[in-house]
Amino acid sequence: MSLIVQKFGGSSVADAESIKRVAKRIVATRQAGHEVVVVVSAMGDTTDELLELANQLVPAPAGRELDMLLTAGERISMALLAMAIKGLGVDARSYTGSQAGIITDPQHGAARITEVTPGRVREALDQGAVAIVAGFQGFNRGTGDITTLGRGGSDTTAVALAAALGAEVCEIYTDVDGVYSADPRVVPSARKIDVITSEEMLELASAGAKVLYIRAVEYARRHGVTLHVRSSFNNNDGTLVVNPKEGETVEEPIITGVATDLSEAKITVVGVPDIPGKAAQIFTIVAGTNANIDMIVQNVSTASTGLADISFTLPKSDAQAVITALTASQADVGFDSLQHDDQIGKLAVVGAGMRTNAGVSAKLFTALFEAGINIEMISTSEIRISVVTRADTVNEAMRVVHSAFGLDVDEVAVVHAGTGR
Repeated sequence: MSLIVQKFGGSSVADAESIKRVAKRIVATRQAGHEVVVVVSAMGDTTDELLELANQLVPAPAGRELDMLLTAGERISMALLAMAIKGLGVDARSYTGSQAGIITDPQHGAARITEVTPGRVREALDQGAVAIVAGFQGFNRGTGDITTLGRGGSDTTAVALAAALGAEVCEIYTDVDGVYSADPRVVPSARKIDVITSEEMLELASAGAKVLYIRAVEYARRHGVTLHVRSSFNNNDGTLVVNPKEGETVEEPIITGVATDLSEAKITVVGVPDIPGKAAQIFTIVAGTNANIDMIVQNVSTASTGLADISFTLPKSDAQAVITALTASQADVGFDSLQHDDQIGKLAVVGAGMRTNAGVSAKLFTALFEAGINIEMISTSEIRISVVTRADTVNEAMRVVHSAFGLDVDEVAVVHAGTGR
């Protein structure tokens, strides 16, 4: 008997019929002889609706109370799913994140898992029951408070439980048939990827591919958890996210996929004195806001002014706090002004084969040039090239780049629930 962790997103449990369909899949897995742990998200758009309700009351809800509110969504779906499974004649027990032993740091809204002690989950499995765990939430021992893990937290919950319980595989169920070479809502000719390395998946996730979240992929790679991204609407094989062992040969396509991200903004610090220590001063101030910086570009100062401009991208939600902090320190840093641009889009091409193939940059830039799309920033890693363009051109950029690298297929990709998640 093997242990399988299954995670179902909000669109997979959006209504009563969807919950019944998910319950049948779980029961079939249990009847096939597997121990099953299920991690479930809130139904449909429940989290967004609760967040909107809170923001109607106050502009900046208190973190502790917001976490108490938002975790209600997963508690509803876990209980309903347990009822549906019991209705099919199989024992099921639902647990909140704290009951399941998901221990986190005290950071409300973006807590990180520090320990997993799934004693009650293991006990339920030993007694033949399916364990249903509310995703996205945990518990801090020091404060005694409930915490949430941030967007994609249910994926992270599932991977953490799979690692702690020694699961054979962690199945992530979505409303698409697996990981695609591009967002199938934007590029209908995108192809499904059968096997992808965790390294490539990390780069795609960090570049905006939403089928898996970066923290979950990072956790899976660190703890050696195999992920299987599948559709909750059929029984087809999906995409395996694997961790190749050292020395193991994995066929590496030049380009595995293309991803875009419209959630970032760009801040430019204009007129920074071009002397040692100024960049450190600026980014120390930025770090004090807990903002996550992505791309950074500094231009070369002119001899006549001795001033440079430093541009960086970050989540739109972090931009105002960073602007406020930098403005308060403008006299100390000595820069002239700040520019804020929230109409940018990021595009990235990812592929492990870049390491051994020349000409990827030339093909990317040529495709964008021929489509009349301007590049504002460029960033690279061993297996990724990212560019920043205008937000209103990024979808067209994805389509032309996808075609330029020969990733198109004749079949039309299916998004079963319309969200791609």
